[in-house]
Amino acid sequence: MSVNLATMLKEGTQKSHTMAENVGFIKCFLKGTVEKNSYRKLVTNLYFVYSAMEEEMELLKDHAIISKIYFPQLNRKESLEKDLTFYYGANWREEIEISPAGKAYVERIREVSNNQPELLVGHCYTRYLGDLSGGQILKKIAQTAMNLDGNGTAFYEFADIADEKAFKDKYRQAMNELPIDQEMAETIVTEANDAFGMNMKMFNELEGNLIKAIGVMLFNALTRRRNRGGTETELATAEN
Repeated sequence: MSVNLATMLKEGTQKSHTMAENVGFIKCFLKGTVEKNSYRKLVTNLYFVYSAMEEEMELLKDHAIISKIYFPQLNRKESLEKDLTFYYGANWREEIEISPAGKAYVERIREVSNNQPELLVGHCYTRYLGDLSGGQILKKIAQTAMNLDGNGTAFYEFADIADEKAFKDKYRQAMNELPIDQEMAETIVTEANDAFGMNMKMFNELEGNLIKAIGVMLFNALTRRRNRGGTETELATAEN
């Protein structure tokens, strides 16, 4: 029995999506205030998260369910390595360190992969469709805010995907054709919401660095009003 998982995920994570957009770091980002030190710490965490996710997906590429949404052209690890080289230099591997929230996120990905691989669908949805949905807008914001000249935003570039909208449609179709029942679909939606929460914790960790750089008054001014949600420009956490 097939279920409309794509719609369930979109509707079932709408509240989490709006909450993520209202995290201070994201609100500042969307308004064009991006501070290089906090941003490179985010890139660091994303590197560890995607490395774990893509390693597990590779191991499970023949799994009855995971194989259906296994698209290596989505992989972000190499792109993030390019960005880390730009922000930290050639010895970036010795410079970077995962944060507590990033570590918890990675541990959850490993746990899910080992115990209930189907739930990785929720993590892939939350990250990859978000990357595809808002990536180009976020790339422009980051480049303008940090005065970048074509470097430092490889994360948002999908060289192996010619038509991002068509690919998202293909991905949603693949999710809808997964051999899962309603109960499993609901469990995947719950996991996707948990993934949003893990992303929000990573964003929250960055607020201290951002406030140090821009000052409390500007931070408060940028984050005072609550967004109602519905944009497609959130910092890479799921399309809604």
